Amino acid sequence: MSAHSPEVIARHGLKPDEYDRIVQHLGREPNLLELGIFSVMWSEHCSYKSSRRHLKQFPTTGPRVLVGPGENAGVVDLGDGLAACFKMESHNHPSYIEPYQGAATGVGGILRDVFTMGARPIASLNSLRFGDPSHPKTAWLLDGVVAGIAGYGNCIGVPTVGGEVAFDASYNGNCLVNAFTVGVMRADRIFKGTASGVGNPVIYVGSKTGRDGIHGATMASAEFDEKSEEKRPTVQVGDPFTEKLLLEACLELFETDALVGIQDMGAAGLTSSSVEMAGRAGSGLRIDVAKVPRREEGMTPYEIMLSESQERMLVVAKRGREADVIRIFEKWDLDVAVIGEVTDTGRHQVYENGVLVSDIPVGPLTDGAPVYDRPTKRPAELDALQAFDPLTLPASLDLGEALLKLLSSPTIASKEWIFQQYDHMVRLGGVVQPGKGDAAVVRVEGTRKGIAIKADCNSRYVFLDPYEGARLAVAECARNVSVVGGEPLGLTDCLNFGNPERPEIMWQFAEACRGLAAGCRELGVPIVSGNVSLYNETEGKSILPTPTVAVVGLLPDVTKTVGQCFQRAGELIALLGTTRGHLGGSEWLHVFHGKTAGRPPPLDAKAELALQETVRQLVRAGRLSSAHDCSEGGLAVALAECCMSDAERRVGARVTLTFGSVPPHAYLFGEDATRVVVSFPPDQRDAVEAACRNAGVPCAVIGETGGDALSVEGVFSLPTQTLSRAYRSGIPAVLGRK
Repeated sequence: MSAHSPEVIARHGLKPDEYDRIVQHLGREPNLLELGIFSVMWSEHCSYKSSRRHLKQFPTTGPRVLVGPGENAGVVDLGDGLAACFKMESHNHPSYIEPYQGAATGVGGILRDVFTMGARPIASLNSLRFGDPSHPKTAWLLDGVVAGIAGYGNCIGVPTVGGEVAFDASYNGNCLVNAFTVGVMRADRIFKGTASGVGNPVIYVGSKTGRDGIHGATMASAEFDEKSEEKRPTVQVGDPFTEKLLLEACLELFETDALVGIQDMGAAGLTSSSVEMAGRAGSGLRIDVAKVPRREEGMTPYEIMLSESQERMLVVAKRGREADVIRIFEKWDLDVAVIGEVTDTGRHQVYENGVLVSDIPVGPLTDGAPVYDRPTKRPAELDALQAFDPLTLPASLDLGEALLKLLSSPTIASKEWIFQQYDHMVRLGGVVQPGKGDAAVVRVEGTRKGIAIKADCNSRYVFLDPYEGARLAVAECARNVSVVGGEPLGLTDCLNFGNPERPEIMWQFAEACRGLAAGCRELGVPIVSGNVSLYNETEGKSILPTPTVAVVGLLPDVTKTVGQCFQRAGELIALLGTTRGHLGGSEWLHVFHGKTAGRPPPLDAKAELALQETVRQLVRAGRLSSAHDCSEGGLAVALAECCMSDAERRVGARVTLTFGSVPPHAYLFGEDATRVVVSFPPDQRDAVEAACRNAGVPCAVIGETGGDALSVEGVFSLPTQTLSRAYRSGIPAVLGRK
């Protein structure tokens, strides 16, 4: 008979066969602490047991890659001895249960992932998904999540410079909060999470440990039900002011030669950080929990090891250098304590006042965790969905009114209400501000270089065709970086899916991974870091599959960039790329007919590469005044955004389109890939057209900037003020505000 009841084992998120494997690894029954350690290390969140085999197909190397997946964050070379360090992480389940703290601690966690590598964070992004705008919880979640992101990022002084937000009923019971941070570091001073060197001290630094967040990793590896509100104790509480001190103390420590390895205490806290550091080094660790700084009385070893209290790091220093580490962290008024040492046993051993309370071999906790090849099954309804032809539906009679309705759709509408709450000007590094460009551009201090960053994913495309939808996500994100003049260097992902134990969900995941791998190879963008978030469903209803990607690009000269808005009257407008009027999975189809059906637009990777390279070179040569890709809402929405997405500068346009055999509503609102709207002075026309011709990129001059209206000849003429009013109404309407 087991030492633990089936209920206790299940409450730890373990299957009966997994418990049997634990017994085999130990050669005995685990005690409760050991069961807890196995439960978090074998959770989906920490072990990637359902996803690991699919992630192996990702391209992870390249001429600019310095650190790929497996560390706290990825690192790419910026040249001249500098590097960019970046990663994206999910904090979905905590944010649904407690939106402010869930989002805030998501920001704090991703910041630590970056600065633990030795980088100073310079900018953050986020990718958010909320339910139907009319759902009773949507406004509360949106309000709380945005406040949490702002509250943490603004206080620590790292600007939040952009992001993306979408709404769909599939997120009613499970919002998504994906946080991204990029930092800059010396390319020859990269620090990793390794515990090597027998006898080297293991040092705890940061905040004291409390009871908040216990079993957060296990909670993040289970689907929600009607009792999810009871899981509030598994949501951590963040303190950005302490994190600021921790950031500065760590950066000061990195200037010394006392450090061997360092790891953020993120999911699964002291357990995961100590286990992962030993696993990477092939060493062992011994920890005495009695030495861990605590803020609550009577904490058990179980609570100390599994707590996910925020703003904590685990440091391995060189033996004899303990005093140097202690001096630095005490200077910054942070807790610091030597709690153990590196051993050669290959075992993770926990003591309490010298008494051994847990003794587990490291291997089974890391590489020896279960790896599942879960069954996959193509959803039965997909054939009918893909066969649907949106052109069989009636077109909107008044295409001008249709444009206004699309502009006010919360997924397309201006996100000003959101980004105005973020301090995006702190440190004065931002060049292209939120809402004014397809990607954010941030200066690299002390150089002429700039970093372009963008996060993106069209979840409806992925739902309708996970392979093509994932390829399109890579293409659009890289395109957004290219249109501001950036050369994509690397990508990080956050793969948000439902329950992998359902074959249809696992099929979505497998196909999306295949699509990400293909898209990254085709466009030459390696994946250097990432995160998998599964079990995003409530009472059996899954979210739309959402493999969010974020791309980091390099601008050699930060002054050579453009935004998306028309700059002045009298310039020419050109459409680069081909318009075929694809409405499958489009915002038009969703807004006007309540459908998610059809096929997503096809992607020609060679054409995409040619377009991105051409636009990038035109921007860097100073030939373009603006550049904006066509995505949700198609060409009409892109033109409208060019006219008025900058509230301080509205410039109208007169456009003439040749629809040919494409119905006007499909031409205007179709979401064909690989298209960019650009504007330029008339004296640049020959150079722009020659560059496009030489690259084989279709280029059609379709109009001229000027006036106070967007006019499409023979179709509609709408004042820019009317466009702006509709565009800026969407998010306040969700919140019940004017």
